Formats: sequence, C-alpha cells, structure tokens
Amino acid sequence: MMKKILLVEDNEMNRDMLGRRLQRQGFAMCFAVDGPQGVAMAESEMPDLILMDIALGEMDGWEATRLIKSNPKTAGIPIIALTAHAMATDRDISVRLGCADYDTKPVDMPRLMGKIQHCLGMAPAP
Repeated sequence: MMKKILLVEDNEMNRDMLGRRLQRQGFAMCFAVDGPQGVAMAESEMPDLILMDIALGEMDGWEATRLIKSNPKTAGIPIIALTAHAMATDRDISVRLGCADYDTKPVDMPRLMGKIQHCLGMAPAP
C-alpha cells in the first residue's frame, strides 16, 4: 500500500518541488499551507508521516507539532521537522516535542529519503 505523507509548508515553490519529488518516489502526498491546516489535516488525512516546516506563519511548526502530538488520534504519526536554520537548539526542540527526526533546508533528497524510510520502517537509517 502506498504511504501517505502530509507536507506542511507555506512556501508554494518548496511545496511543489518537494511534493513532486516525493510523488516520484512513490508516496501519496497531501499538503497544508500553514500550522492550523496541518493540525487539522493530520487528523482528517491520518498520514503515515508528516514533514513539518518550522518557519510557518502565526502558528509555527513547533506549535503545530505540539498540538498534533497532544492529540491521542495523531500522536503516533512520525513527524520530521524541516528548517532552514541548522541550529542545535532546533534539533533539541524537535526531539523534545516528539519529532521522529529533523532535517535542514534546502532539502538534500537522498538524506531526507533515508530519514523518511527509517521513520516509516522501510529501511535502516543511513
């Protein structure tokens, strides 16, 4: 069965590019353009994995992640935080909030695919 990924990303170009690349890798994609929509779609779509941009509008990716992880229906969905800021504090926050992993932008596709496959139990982490 095809695995479904929810990409929460407010930048249309990033959403389009990453979405197409993941579809070519065989994933079903759904998209949210901001934190509130991401939280709602986590529950309505029940994806196998969420890629969460951290730098979103009024509700950032940390807050959206916290809400998804605090909902018993969606708490078990692995979340990979995506951020343009490769800072140790971001990694610490993502771990504390329950993210399965963390990756930096611009996305390194082979590295991100390794993390996605690891989170979905499809392959060992690189």
